[in-house]
Amino acid sequence: MEVILLERVGKLGQMGDVVRVKDGFARNFLLPRGKALRASADNKARFEGMKAELEKRNLESKGEAGKLASKIDGKSFIVLRQASESGQLFGSVTTRDIARLINDDGAEVARSQVAIDAPIKTIGQYKVPLALHPEIEVSVTVVVARSADEAERIKRGEDVTVRRTDEEEESAAALATAESFFEEEAAPAAEGEEKPAAEAAPEEAPKKASKKKKAEEA
Repeated sequence: MEVILLERVGKLGQMGDVVRVKDGFARNFLLPRGKALRASADNKARFEGMKAELEKRNLESKGEAGKLASKIDGKSFIVLRQASESGQLFGSVTTRDIARLINDDGAEVARSQVAIDAPIKTIGQYKVPLALHPEIEVSVTVVVARSADEAERIKRGEDVTVRRTDEEEESAAALATAESFFEEEAAPAAEGEEKPAAEAAPEEAPKKASKKKKAEEA
């Protein structure tokens, strides 16, 4: 199907361009969202009559989007969710969840502007693009974790999906304590080994004196 774009659409063209797209894409996305018109003779004439108004509206919305972009671009948000030891969420983080986070922070973003292909289903740190306007796209960071402490560890780049069991934690702690104990005992033992050597020297002197006396008596 050929359509006339009423605004810039990524990878398709600019306002006023006549492009060919798949019928399903036109019917399910471009036409119902007011992003395009069927490229009929009547619609071409209609577009020319509304072009000035569309350009004015586009400049206004672009200006608003620019202000919003300056407020949220690069910001970081934390989402706390329950998850398995491997990091698999018991549920997911959706475009609605992300939009709500941003809105709660004082900015107005629609879930349709959160440009992720699928819901987030594992803990981790994600760069989420936001299409605020056909010509303005920014991104925010979303950290999905099981606790605030874990979120900070994820921010530092730690892999929190590989976790030791309680038995492994106790074993590691016991080993560290034992190593510390033996290191403390090692220093006195080394000092004690030098004492017998120092005490052996005087014992050799009487033996030499006795041999000298026997030689003189002979």
